[in-house]
Amino acid sequence: MPRVSGVTIPLFSIRTRNDWGIGQITDLPVCAAWLLAAGQRLVQVLPTQELSQGETSPYGALSAFAIDPIYISVESIPDLDEATIAARLGEEGLAELARVRQAPTVDYQTVRHLKKRVFAEAFARFRHGELADNNGKRARAFFAFVDREGAWLRDHALYMALRATHDSHGWSTWPTDERNRAPNLLALAKARRDDGGVGTRVLEQMYLQWLAHDQWYAARVELRKLGVSLMGDMPFIVGGESADVWAHREKFRTDVSLGAPPDDFAKDGQSWGLPAYDWDAMDTDDLAWLKARARHAAALYDRFRIDHVVGFFRQWVRKDGDKGSFIPASEEEQRLRGEKVLRAMLEAAGPDAVIAEDLGVIPPFVHETMSRLGVPGYKVLPWEKDEEHVPRDPREFPELSVATWSTHDTAPITAWWDDLEPWERERIAALDAIPLDLPEAKRELALLELLFSARSQLTLVLVNELLGDKSRINTPGTVNDQNWTWRLPRPIEDLRDDATLAERFAAIRTLVASSGRL
Repeated sequence: MPRVSGVTIPLFSIRTRNDWGIGQITDLPVCAAWLLAAGQRLVQVLPTQELSQGETSPYGALSAFAIDPIYISVESIPDLDEATIAARLGEEGLAELARVRQAPTVDYQTVRHLKKRVFAEAFARFRHGELADNNGKRARAFFAFVDREGAWLRDHALYMALRATHDSHGWSTWPTDERNRAPNLLALAKARRDDGGVGTRVLEQMYLQWLAHDQWYAARVELRKLGVSLMGDMPFIVGGESADVWAHREKFRTDVSLGAPPDDFAKDGQSWGLPAYDWDAMDTDDLAWLKARARHAAALYDRFRIDHVVGFFRQWVRKDGDKGSFIPASEEEQRLRGEKVLRAMLEAAGPDAVIAEDLGVIPPFVHETMSRLGVPGYKVLPWEKDEEHVPRDPREFPELSVATWSTHDTAPITAWWDDLEPWERERIAALDAIPLDLPEAKRELALLELLFSARSQLTLVLVNELLGDKSRINTPGTVNDQNWTWRLPRPIEDLRDDATLAERFAAIRTLVASSGRL
């Protein structure tokens, strides 16, 4: 594959003058065109699956497949016009919209509330207009989408419809028939389709997913025209209260808690409160659910990152407060399990679509399997050191890798540099004879040049690093209003017109070109 440089930017962080306080699907081409000025030909977003009310982490999704409707562009919905939107929001709603557009961080609760109001109006118009004539062009397109995506869509729509009737509480709190997905639930939903009850809510959920996917595919067409690839991020597993676990409970271990074994940072290990895969059950249909997940990701993205890839080799689980253990137990079983899963994903998504997040304590056989199957892993420069703690030269990284200064879980190098020990800064700077007394802006460019020189096929830069911004996207192990809420400091239209930033982007583009990545 060609050498490429790309940018990691959460979709929620993208900001334009007409957004609704959060990045939107239709903003992806605008963002990609802007980043091209810095020589970036790939855009990586974090997971965009639907979240529950009150959740902000993109890794706590209610579905492995459904796109969060919060990312739908309201103005691009054919069933709405400007006057209808204004009337539906009213003066108070329009004032709230103006506020969240100007807010420095994402106000998920307000954005969801505003969008739900106009979504309800859009669906009502579609239902009583387009769906009343089943032969209409958009009605046919809608039902074609339902047929094509029905394997996951019907379960998700029914789950979300039922969840709404229980004040958004998860399935484990529901009455027995609903909790256990009794067969009559589907018949009930169908029978009540026209009375505004569960059946109507099921249709509305399908409608929202149709809008989201339609806008997504349109955005991908525009990205291809620009020559920009789109990369996504696949969480290792879904939450216990997700639609997938509700509909396919036999494939998951809900009697244990997934986590991480003891290490220098957590002497007792970690318990994440997530279910684990039941591999024996998954094997009964040859990993069909995982294959479907990989195919869906490949339809949305050119490439996607598998988060916590070591978990597909061995899962660390705890049950009833015990000390925890790996499943499978033996190294040979772990190696075979991981290879089987990766082969299944490659078969479903394509040989060049999969990238693995292999950070942390990773057994050698994981890297050996990835290399043999042609799956790139990550090289985070500050962490790449030999036994003597000497930084590794990125020009000696394997081609089959992704080089980066940072991830969404770390500070950008613009801030991280100051937190490194003096000897660490000296040794990293020595890799490219970077003077330690360089002015900050020039030092940042020099560090980017060092990154672009990596032998790795792909380099990734946090958008914060392109801007010279020191903000974090997330701080692991903390829960606060700053995590997962960072937005661009100004709309892209304003950033594009900033002469100082344009000069910085031009300098970065020159560095990218000289490294052979443009």
